[in-house]
Amino acid sequence: MKTTIAQVGKYVDKEVTIGAWIANKRSSGKIAFLQLRDGTGFIQGVVVKAEVDEEIFKTAKTITQESSLYVTGVVRADDRSPFGYELTVTNLAIIHASTDYPITPKEHGTEFLMDHRHLWLRSKKQHAVMKIRNQIIKSTYDFFFEQGFTKLDSPILTGSSPEGTSELFQTKYFDEDAYLSQSGQLYAEAGAMALGRVFTFGPTFRAEKSKTRRHLIEFWMIEPEMSFVEHEESLEIQEQYVSYLAQAVLKECQLELTVLGRDQSKLEAIQAPFPRITYDKALELLLEKGFDDIKWGDDFGAPHETALAEHYEKPVFITHYPKSLKPFYMQPAPDRDDVVLCADLIAPEGYGEVIGGSERIHDYDLLKQEIAAHNLPLEAYQWYLDLRKYGSVPHSGFGLGLERTVAWLSGIEHVRESIGFPRLLNRLHP
Repeated sequence: MKTTIAQVGKYVDKEVTIGAWIANKRSSGKIAFLQLRDGTGFIQGVVVKAEVDEEIFKTAKTITQESSLYVTGVVRADDRSPFGYELTVTNLAIIHASTDYPITPKEHGTEFLMDHRHLWLRSKKQHAVMKIRNQIIKSTYDFFFEQGFTKLDSPILTGSSPEGTSELFQTKYFDEDAYLSQSGQLYAEAGAMALGRVFTFGPTFRAEKSKTRRHLIEFWMIEPEMSFVEHEESLEIQEQYVSYLAQAVLKECQLELTVLGRDQSKLEAIQAPFPRITYDKALELLLEKGFDDIKWGDDFGAPHETALAEHYEKPVFITHYPKSLKPFYMQPAPDRDDVVLCADLIAPEGYGEVIGGSERIHDYDLLKQEIAAHNLPLEAYQWYLDLRKYGSVPHSGFGLGLERTVAWLSGIEHVRESIGFPRLLNRLHP
């Protein structure tokens, strides 16, 4: 019976064949232990000299790291294994013998591993992170489909910017200027006016020369937009979504979290509702904590966000930021013209902002005024203004950065490990 490592639990005490690679091995005089991987998981294969042909045992002792093979054996339940099963090997058939595999079971520097990212992905920890990423993607679709949202695909090449052009990659679109998208939001708003509630899920690009552990040049964003939804209701949807992701990872990725050594109590605490504080209150807390280098109107940096998150055992919403810090499309607060109806969701443990969102301006004249105030070309945003011209309604939206969320829920140090092939300030390869 041919199967995969993930499915061996269906075949306890039966003989199966698995296509696999050798992740590692060790042996004594009479037993060889093969650490096998097949993409679906990892399992140990035990080759007992007295129970197999001499040639098979010789193969087991000499086979090299990352060689590919077909392994036949009997599935055994094993409580000592984190996976719960092991394979008593009866036969080995080498497909391709690997030689001089560069990533050996020893410490390698980060730059070396990043240079060999195409191979580093095969390691057990990187495999675990990618599986958690996959679960977050699946759970994202599950959540929004269950909530009645429609998936909308926004363009990657755009003729205008939602947040100004200073951090955009510019290119030529035949005989006119174009940009790599930094957000699908404006197009999602158009979708929301047609379909009610939509979400986009795609790559975004920021030409930001940052080297922090939180930033990538190319990353994936989940961006819902919701008609007839105002600020407070949007916050409720955001916290329900993040809670849904965390609990799904806890339920479906136990083995991966164990491999990564993740403190699962931190994930158990991620359940709605989340605390909410205004920017003004956050500033007071920071001043009380000795951050005397910040004043009203300044944006919060990583140290500030980390200090604020330490107050809470859950993610915290910081709401009502100064208007001067935020993009042109955010709805002003009804009682103050210097702050807007927005929120950043700050993750604990130093992971920083994972969601940014707001209620959007729905008044035509006010939006036109803000476009002019931000020195944006009116003709480029005329289609966006049309959304306020023909049946405008209150609406809200937000964006969640996938890689930062993967890093947070996985408990890994740097976002570069949360995507298959990260694009960093000085890294375009592999």
